Amino acid sequence: QVQLVESGGGLVQPGGSLRLSCAASGSVLGIVAMGWYRQGPGKQRELVAAITTGGITNYADSLKGRFTVSRDNARNTVYLQMNSLKPEDTAVYYCNAEISIATAWGRSDYNYWGQGTQVTVSS
Repeated sequence: QVQLVESGGGLVQPGGSLRLSCAASGSVLGIVAMGWYRQGPGKQRELVAAITTGGITNYADSLKGRFTVSRDNARNTVYLQMNSLKPEDTAVYYCNAEISIATAWGRSDYNYWGQGTQVTVSS
């Protein structure tokens, strides 16, 4: 069993900053990649940023320069530093991870989601 537990969401004023964290726990043999998606009101879920074990990052073009993804491999944790927040960044932010676990057939990779954390940018 694998769990992704997010923290760090909340209410922030426009121009402010927040840092989200997501820790993977349970029967984790290894993590291929971790990242963040978000879903705003009435919108589809979209990629925010992702990072591989080797540190290769991928960002939504519209968020480059304001958001930074990082990870602590030893702690199986991914972070999202969000700066210069705008009202349009208001959304539920979901942690996502590609995780290797042991199965009856050997080592296999599965995709997992966190429960989501609300980020609200408003004055």
